[in-house]
Amino acid sequence: MATLHVLRVFTAAAGAHGNPLGVFSTGGDIPEECRQPVALDLGFSETVFVDDAERAEMRIFTPQIELPFAGHPSVGTAWLLRREMGEIAVLRPPAGEVRVRYEAELTWVAARPEWSPPFEYVELDSSAEVDALDGPPEGLGLAYCWAWEDEAMGQVRARSFVPEAGVEEDEATGSAALALCGRLERSLEVRQGRGSDIFARPVQGGFVEVGGRVVLDDVRDYPIVDSR
Repeated sequence: MATLHVLRVFTAAAGAHGNPLGVFSTGGDIPEECRQPVALDLGFSETVFVDDAERAEMRIFTPQIELPFAGHPSVGTAWLLRREMGEIAVLRPPAGEVRVRYEAELTWVAARPEWSPPFEYVELDSSAEVDALDGPPEGLGLAYCWAWEDEAMGQVRARSFVPEAGVEEDEATGSAALALCGRLERSLEVRQGRGSDIFARPVQGGFVEVGGRVVLDDVRDYPIVDSR
């Protein structure tokens, strides 16, 4: 058995919505060949295996592929590690060192925009057009569709479609919000999916911070079948 924490990341202020995330805080106990099948079985847009909690070394899997970096898994893991062992300053996914900070109810991580998956960023004319989408624009496999809700205030409405990674629609995509923030070079508040809330802002050295609220929904035992 392995202990699985189920979180929701980038919730609205009252705790609604957010992107579900599975985190195995002792992921190093789970054999390599089991990880992709476990992520597929759980069906979350991402599942995290923390290989070394003291060093915050982590691996991230969608139902179909491994990612070198992702936003909501990083924010959620940083939040959980603080809950389990105290505040940390850095996470170590395969992409590189991700800086971490905590500010009131928000957990922030800082990463390079180029670590994000290669989304096509599709700007639409209104938030109503974003709401009306029933899938990615034709011919696109990784699409982040967005529009200004209030450009002066930096408020964005967005939806994310990632069928190539086994996720038809992602509820809250921190890495895409992070990269969009880097492209626009300004602070953003992104309302994504059903009502998830993502904050992003540029910081020094070509990095962008992405942050949000996290809630813990469940802690349960998960059976691991080693096929070796």
